[in-house]
Amino acid sequence: MFFENRYRKVCPDFTSDAKERPALRVNTLKIEEGILVKRLEQKKVTLEKIPWLAHGYWYEAAFSLGATPEYLQGLYYLQGAASQLVAEALDPRPGETVLDMAAAPGSKATHAAMLMRNRGVLVCLDTNTQRLAALRNNCERLMATNAVLLKKDGRFAKDLGMAFDRILLDAPCSGNFCSEEGWFLKRTLPDIKQNGRVQKELLRAAYAALKPGGILVYSTCSLEPEEDELVIHWFLEKYGDVESVDLELDAGVGDPGITEWEGEKLSPALAKARRFWPHKTSTEGFFIAKLRKK
Repeated sequence: MFFENRYRKVCPDFTSDAKERPALRVNTLKIEEGILVKRLEQKKVTLEKIPWLAHGYWYEAAFSLGATPEYLQGLYYLQGAASQLVAEALDPRPGETVLDMAAAPGSKATHAAMLMRNRGVLVCLDTNTQRLAALRNNCERLMATNAVLLKKDGRFAKDLGMAFDRILLDAPCSGNFCSEEGWFLKRTLPDIKQNGRVQKELLRAAYAALKPGGILVYSTCSLEPEEDELVIHWFLEKYGDVESVDLELDAGVGDPGITEWEGEKLSPALAKARRFWPHKTSTEGFFIAKLRKK
């Protein structure tokens, strides 16, 4: 009950019974959206357009959508709705230089490449060899040809000697109860606070590598303030030339970030970030903040 009670301080109607609805993203690098929708519907897949995503659909099927010819050909990617929102918030443009600091297995990286139309450079970092192999496979399958994969800790991104127009930091985090069975019994507050320290190190590196005027999107699949608002509050306090940017979501999609926790007043700008509560959005628990270096 420890975590549930914490969550109810932020969201009084929180319930842990909520489930994430499965979702997919159409890969427009390889197929027109309408054509794929017709092909899947012919296979008796029920699709429902997610109104606040450009290419995302909730789906129901009597078989695994990870084993169809269309999936193996990279025509779509199985990706949670909140996860899809991250690259859309980053909004990478063709021709830009973009960094994904913790890219494997590639859901957001391949989405960014799609939005860039494979024009420009997408540098993808990860430290785990097996996860990098999965990232390489996904980039090949989804035709993300502008991605450059490097085995490197994002905390040392400055070593690349590059400055980036946009940076995505989908930070290592504690996850949430939707994504891991028995999550409530496996997590401790000290572990969560340790994650926050690592996340701050990654944000320092992101700041150093971001061009003036550049955009940084920070996300976690965590509902813990120590990994979300408290980290971004620290970042805004430390770097006075960074400002929070509104995600400009449809009304009712996600809750504003919290601006107070355990009696501590936080930056009012955190209200521009978004929290995704599973029982409200049918997504996994998620947090997204968009920042600009002035």
